[in-house]
Amino acid sequence: MKSCKSAATAAIAAITVVLAASGCSSSESADAKPSGSSAAGQDGPRLPAYKVAQDVEIDSPVLKRAQEAGKLVVGAKNDQPFLGYEDADGNRSGFDIEVAKMIAADLGFSPDQIEFRTIDSSNREAAITSGEVDLYVGTYTINDERKKRVGFAGPYYMAGADLLVRKDDRSISGPYSLVGKTVCSVKGSTALKEIKSPEYDTKTVETAKYTECVEQLLDEKVDAVTTDDAILMGYAAQRPGELRVVGTPFTEEPYGIGMDRDDKALREAVSDAIEAHDQNGDRKSAFDATLGRSGSSYGGTTLIERY
Repeated sequence: MKSCKSAATAAIAAITVVLAASGCSSSESADAKPSGSSAAGQDGPRLPAYKVAQDVEIDSPVLKRAQEAGKLVVGAKNDQPFLGYEDADGNRSGFDIEVAKMIAADLGFSPDQIEFRTIDSSNREAAITSGEVDLYVGTYTINDERKKRVGFAGPYYMAGADLLVRKDDRSISGPYSLVGKTVCSVKGSTALKEIKSPEYDTKTVETAKYTECVEQLLDEKVDAVTTDDAILMGYAAQRPGELRVVGTPFTEEPYGIGMDRDDKALREAVSDAIEAHDQNGDRKSAFDATLGRSGSSYGGTTLIERY
């Protein structure tokens, strides 16, 4: 995680909540299905279709294992509106889910050959290194510390840590206004690590899921929730009358696709797929039909890190 004190970095996610993105009333629970979280309706952008590659041959142990199993196991989140969300019927939707589908297609797997598994932030590295998942696509920030344990392809999106607060609370304008206040985030998140810095002088509460943090915020048990702005925008869009995103990002969060650290062939293949779907417009179309409906800004093409 890189602290962002400059105006240039702050421009990464200068975004506001779009009220039209929400179809939820204030009586709904924090993990209720958000309007627009799945495929866009007839009145909005449509999800693209991804052509499934045939006879894919890559010298990748992980891919060969997946091909033999006839399925690609992808770790993901299930409680992040417009990013990685699972409804009561088990249907998954969101930008990360679409990114996983387009990558899988280039590796030779159709949507019905993808097995999504919910993996919380604190268990991501363990799930990858143990082989429980073949890939992980779920607001996973690329950083040097994580690269010691897992490999990354990407980034495919650039986010920034921000704050979610109650709409009527005007005492919080950014991380430096948190003195003496209590902030909630999930275990293992980069935002949690950053907000614990002495310079912010705040108290922290750690949970397993962001929905738990949102519930505590609504119940006035904490003063703010911190994580990436893209995630927070989804929660704010669910409850436009109760919650708002402060809009002062204080880190850079490049989202990457996690995988086996030593499988360079797979890393290169996934990086190639990210670039290809950026060039043909799929990534932008998928964003517009999912995360874009929460009010988040696309931010344009990302520069793939090759290593």
